[in-house]
Amino acid sequence: MCEQLASWAAFMRNSRPAFVVASDRNTDSPHVAILLAVRNGARFLSEQLQSYAEQTHPNWSVHVSDDGSSDGTHDIIQDFAGGVPQEVTLRCGPRTGAAANFLSLLCDGKIEADYFAFSDQDDIWYAEKLGRAINMLRTVPRDQPALYCSRTELIDEAGRHLGYSTAFKRPPSFRNALVQNVGGGNTMVFNRLAGDLLRHVPDEIVVAHDWMTYLTVSAAGGMIFYDQTPSVRYRQHRDNLVGSNLGFQAAVHRAKKILAGQWRGWNSLNVTALMHHLSHRMTEENMSVLERFVEMRLAESLPRRLWNLWRSGVYRQTPLANLAMLLAVIANKV
Repeated sequence: MCEQLASWAAFMRNSRPAFVVASDRNTDSPHVAILLAVRNGARFLSEQLQSYAEQTHPNWSVHVSDDGSSDGTHDIIQDFAGGVPQEVTLRCGPRTGAAANFLSLLCDGKIEADYFAFSDQDDIWYAEKLGRAINMLRTVPRDQPALYCSRTELIDEAGRHLGYSTAFKRPPSFRNALVQNVGGGNTMVFNRLAGDLLRHVPDEIVVAHDWMTYLTVSAAGGMIFYDQTPSVRYRQHRDNLVGSNLGFQAAVHRAKKILAGQWRGWNSLNVTALMHHLSHRMTEENMSVLERFVEMRLAESLPRRLWNLWRSGVYRQTPLANLAMLLAVIANKV
């Protein structure tokens, strides 16, 4: 099957005009590489692909990594590729989880672009998603990593409106990223330097590709744009890897994970990534924040944990979430 996919991708490339590398493209129309990770996505994939075709910013390409689909996913992608002028490629994924699948695309040196956008297989993008993101990201100097993310509109399996994700009010920052991810990967668009940072982290220690993106860009002092205007219709269904995190049931589920030590395990992996793979790219201030955060996690006595929590300045976005973090610190589960 991998050989078949590679042959089809080569055919699609050879049947279209050759792509101009990012450095030679019209700077008034930056190119976006959409990184789409799929696995048995036939049920909703057509709507997601169609939302690419309807983007007000048309200079994009789609690069699909399939983690072993056994449904009609390949046929849907092939039909879509035949109906749009943009480049569409399909490859076999690593089959070691969603984060590794996304990062395998990002680490492919053959995929060149001015900006990169993660995409899930079952959402629907607003038509102005790429345009809004690029308008913000283009204000950042080329020598600074930059990341765009946004709120989402929640929809059910039939596409009916359910509400919106939480509108976070506090500014995005490294102090926030250490203990919380504010942007879903399905909303993220980022520049080349942000992608370069993320490539430093081995995928086997990445808890979630979107959280690690927020961590790496903020750790290096990059610019984070959190857009309170939704950019994606985020589909809620039983096969979601990550849900909306709204409501009492979701809060109880998160509390159980914290008490079971899952959050502490995730934080350990994130700290390892930062200290062993990104410390040379971190700002001096953020390195100090990380050291105090580590001291808080290692402290045996509660007073020292609370002291280092205060010194680190880490925070979550809502009062209830900060209370949960405080309780986790008391229980030594951070």
